[in-house]
Amino acid sequence: MTGIDGKVVAITGASAGIGEAIALHLADRGARLVLGARRVQRLTEVAGRIAAAGGQAACQQADVRRREDLAALVGLATERFGRLDVLVSNAGLGTTGPLDQLAVQAWEDLVDTNLKGVLYGIAAALPVFRAQGSGHFVNIISTSGLKITPGQVVYAATKNAVRTLTEGLRQEAGPSLRVTGISPGLVGTDFAAGMTDPDQREQTLRMRDQIAIPADAIARAVAFAIEQPDTVDVGDMVIRPTAQS
Repeated sequence: MTGIDGKVVAITGASAGIGEAIALHLADRGARLVLGARRVQRLTEVAGRIAAAGGQAACQQADVRRREDLAALVGLATERFGRLDVLVSNAGLGTTGPLDQLAVQAWEDLVDTNLKGVLYGIAAALPVFRAQGSGHFVNIISTSGLKITPGQVVYAATKNAVRTLTEGLRQEAGPSLRVTGISPGLVGTDFAAGMTDPDQREQTLRMRDQIAIPADAIARAVAFAIEQPDTVDVGDMVIRPTAQS
């Protein structure tokens, strides 16, 4: 199936930021959406906006740290629309801070959300894709894994783990499945809210206000990967502000 119109796309972390932008953009292109996030009210509002514009969107609460939530999200797609064409693993935490803080719980939360959450999505969707003979994984990664910055070490480590996972999945996927990794740079979202170091948070907010690109830029990259013919696999994209070093 070439293009976006009619495809069933599940998105995690769809209640705000990049996930919301992806949902709205793909809905505008005719995709049928299955949206998951922890914040149910925000999620319902996004689904309502899509429906009000004439689109189709189902939604339910989904915490990617819980394997059963990902299984339920994929199940909702197959029950409501009869198939799943794309899984966009977008949900993630942006907690940062120097290693000297020994914020071990925060480290565990990063691993559970940013890495295990993607793995749980794969575990839920891969059998469906294999049975269909088609499917597309789109993993949202980060440029933080490409340029390591003090204070973002654990966050970057989880994103680089997803980068490795994405490439390995691509190699194992075979000729009928597609796998795409997209690494956003500085995007105009509330990412800085998770930063525990006040100086780093202030610096990031200042840079965001100066050079950040809109979340829709990432949504358009996702759409580009999805709309290619089934025989074309867009493997890796980096989308960042021109002014970002």
